Amino acid sequence: MPLVTTGELVTRAAATRSAVAAFNIITLEHAEAAITAAESLDSPVVLQVSENAVKFRHGRLLPLARAAVTAAERAAVPVALHLDHVQSDDLLHRAADAGFGSVMYDAAHLPYAENLAATRTAADWAHSQGLWIEAELGEVGGKQGRPPLDAHAPGARTDPAEARAFVTDSGVDALAVAIGSAHAMTERTATLDHDLLERLSTTLDVPLVLHGSSGVRDDELTVAVAGGIAKVNVGTALNAAMTGAIREFLAAHPEAVDSRTYLSAGRDAMVEAARRIILLLAR
Repeated sequence: MPLVTTGELVTRAAATRSAVAAFNIITLEHAEAAITAAESLDSPVVLQVSENAVKFRHGRLLPLARAAVTAAERAAVPVALHLDHVQSDDLLHRAADAGFGSVMYDAAHLPYAENLAATRTAADWAHSQGLWIEAELGEVGGKQGRPPLDAHAPGARTDPAEARAFVTDSGVDALAVAIGSAHAMTERTATLDHDLLERLSTTLDVPLVLHGSSGVRDDELTVAVAGGIAKVNVGTALNAAMTGAIREFLAAHPEAVDSRTYLSAGRDAMVEAARRIILLLAR
């Protein structure tokens, strides 16, 4: 099936008060697991490649992107490819030629005026290339390579009035909002500010995105989707499933040397983790 755009999937989800699952991929096994889970549920899915994943690949975007595109084109469900948490303008400018239909430009660590200026420039370029663009206001904690940030600290949350001005002046197509979640959480203990989400949802006319969802309980996530979240980013939950399954396999089979055996176990575990999340978001 041909690639679709993230914008198509998110707009459709927003109209039905559901959310599309967007899975961060690091290996081909991540992409295969996300697609297999989506196919088993006849659901669309977004595959995301982060700037940190590109750094892990020695700065090379195309090997993982080309693998994801090939897997997506052979999928039985709609699949979109999204470049996530981009700070490098060089990487941003490689997106269109690598098969991506959307980008998340991340200047949220900058003061408001600088974030706005950088994002406006990125949005203008993205739209000139036919790319859908997401940005972030407030700051979701737990990002790799950043100082620790308390998701509940003063100033961390997204302010609705500021967000309305930011969306208008930057021209972005979607906004990642800081409402209490954090990246890279391995325990599901995040508490979301649903009152703030309601204010953001009624104030903004673009779809809202939740980052750091691996640390959010099912009941909290369900309420967030009903409250206006239309795209839910998932990374750590897949990594935890894969790592746990590989650890268990190698403990039971210490003689194993064929990487296909334990990678298969890891991929199967990620399929089940992805299925659970997709089902939850479609409620």
